[in-house]
Amino acid sequence: MLAYVLRRLLFVIPTLFGIMVLNFFIVQTAPGGPVEQAIAELKGKGNVAARIEGARSDFASAGSYRGAAGLDPAIIAEIRQTFGFDKPPLERFGDMLAHYLRFDFGNSFFKGDTVVHLLWTR
Repeated sequence: MLAYVLRRLLFVIPTLFGIMVLNFFIVQTAPGGPVEQAIAELKGKGNVAARIEGARSDFASAGSYRGAAGLDPAIIAEIRQTFGFDKPPLERFGDMLAHYLRFDFGNSFFKGDTVVHLLWTR
């Protein structure tokens, strides 16, 4: 019985790792990430409908971000650096794992406080 429980507990590690890899991949490839949200806020289009209904010509002329047309490329680079999207995906994933191991889940975009502090106060 002890061997069974130990095996089950050891299976938690690869399962959690697999979930984190899948989650990271989905978040990195899904549209509407933090860079696109920051761009939309700069342009005054903070709602999702405005970005979905945007013209395809904006996307073609702005590189990889649909709403970036007409913005200074230095501002886009600064936003990408702020959110860590200037690094390769493998480095971002390693940084994410290192932060998770230290229980550093970052800052809340909505509350302006650390996630750990918000969880602790709840």
